[in-house]
Amino acid sequence: MTPSRRFQRLGAYAVVVDCRRLLVTRISPRGYPVGAWTLPGGGVDHGESPHDAVRRELYEETGLGALSARLVDVHDVHVVGTGRDDRHEDYHGVHLLYSVEVDTSITPRVTELDGSTDLAAWVDVDELAGYVKLPVLEHVLQRLDQFLPGV
Repeated sequence: MTPSRRFQRLGAYAVVVDCRRLLVTRISPRGYPVGAWTLPGGGVDHGESPHDAVRRELYEETGLGALSARLVDVHDVHVVGTGRDDRHEDYHGVHLLYSVEVDTSITPRVTELDGSTDLAAWVDVDELAGYVKLPVLEHVLQRLDQFLPGV
């Protein structure tokens, strides 16, 4: 077996709640794992502020601008096993979770071409039970009250 590739990634994610709906994104064939649902967000670029990253990622993946963004929680996941390209890896993801407000009258749409997101949508929280979800989305669903606007 090939030795594990060690990889750590810092990401900033938007938790956008509108009544019982949550803004979620689906991972494209360019991402990993394909077809899983997650939150709008992604990697913080070298030298970039996480506060700027969450706004940039939100726009790239949903076409929505953040009216406000408040850091609420930090989540992490550590997985050792088969990852991207069927390579054995030791992956540690650290996720900064922001409560974000947007103009909910605007329909979400992916603006970044050929990125890791192929769909953005408002989904009723109860419907998400049947979706394949990344751990960060599961984490948020268990603590959704923390992310409500004005809390």
